[in-house]
Amino acid sequence: MKLRRVLLVVLMVGGFWYLTTHLPAGLSGLGNFSLFGSHGSSSPLQLTEAHAAPSYDSEEQNNIAVYKRVLPSVVNITSTTLVFNFFYGTVPQQGQGSGFILDKAGHVLTNYHVVEGANRGIEVMLSNKHRYAAKVVGTDKVHDLALLQIEAPGLQPVTLADSTDLSVGQKVYAIGNPFGLSGTMTRGIISSIRSIRGSEGAPIEDAIQTDAAINPGNSGGPLLNSRGEVIGINTMIASNGANQSSGIGFAIPINTAKAVLADLTRYGRVKRPSLGIVSFAIGPDLASQMGLSADSGVLVQKVIPGGAAERAGLRGGNEQAYVGNTPIMLGGDLIVAIDGQPVTDPQDISALMDKHQAGDTVSVTLFRGRRQMTLKLILGEAHGVNT
Repeated sequence: MKLRRVLLVVLMVGGFWYLTTHLPAGLSGLGNFSLFGSHGSSSPLQLTEAHAAPSYDSEEQNNIAVYKRVLPSVVNITSTTLVFNFFYGTVPQQGQGSGFILDKAGHVLTNYHVVEGANRGIEVMLSNKHRYAAKVVGTDKVHDLALLQIEAPGLQPVTLADSTDLSVGQKVYAIGNPFGLSGTMTRGIISSIRSIRGSEGAPIEDAIQTDAAINPGNSGGPLLNSRGEVIGINTMIASNGANQSSGIGFAIPINTAKAVLADLTRYGRVKRPSLGIVSFAIGPDLASQMGLSADSGVLVQKVIPGGAAERAGLRGGNEQAYVGNTPIMLGGDLIVAIDGQPVTDPQDISALMDKHQAGDTVSVTLFRGRRQMTLKLILGEAHGVNT
């Protein structure tokens, strides 16, 4: 009896072994059968993997090429300032921004507001993570520019483009350190080219508006064209109270920077040219009401004593009037052109001044009453934001 039981058990075990090892998977539902009652699959997991290196389309290839070419030229700038805390003790406070290398001598261009008030040093970190102390060569608060210099080997300068003929819709790249995230690239287009007011209230002529994401930390970094050439310096965002990108960022055109770099390296400051006048924009309606001889222009309110306009014989107003609640002076010269370029408001004059240096001679076309005349004027040096 016992032997029969043993034989029966052996026969059952042998039959079970044969069924689970020799029959095809899935036959009569046995392929999903488990000794412990679970519902697994006996089929191995099969993954589909690429059998070749990833390929990039032409646009991606250009993005990658621009990034690799320019990244070694972009730097992270940390400025340290001692400030007073609640208990009137001094504590260090750090600010961050971006910049880019101009030459192998170590000149670095950035925004003035990135290094403003840095009374405890400025540090520049390259893309290879090496850090160097920087000295300030010169600053231009009006144009929000600062020129620094470091001593470092093997520096790779950027290539500067011409920002004269930029077009809305043109592709642009921004490389910088937003929120301290070094080596970040964003992409967009030129949304507009317009005159805006900087943080100090001075006009930025032909500012480049872009939808490329620009955030705190991008300030001072390069705005690039599709060839990786610098067309502007990222400087501010329209944030509507939120301290982050809203898709509207602005860059100072690189031609503006070119105009001041020579003065920064030579004098440590910008000898910004000026006509030496206080002016007021005149449009067709006002010109008609005042009986002026031109439909538009810049009315000279006052000539600055000792300034270029006074030396050239320009005349300011002598009769007070009001435009709305704004007091103006009538009777002064009406400037309509400088070097043959039409002038309709003070921003036009500022744009023309960016193309000159103090000491240059310009031709000023104006109306004095009904008489049109052209005077030669040697530009003086600006002291403030006036034209």
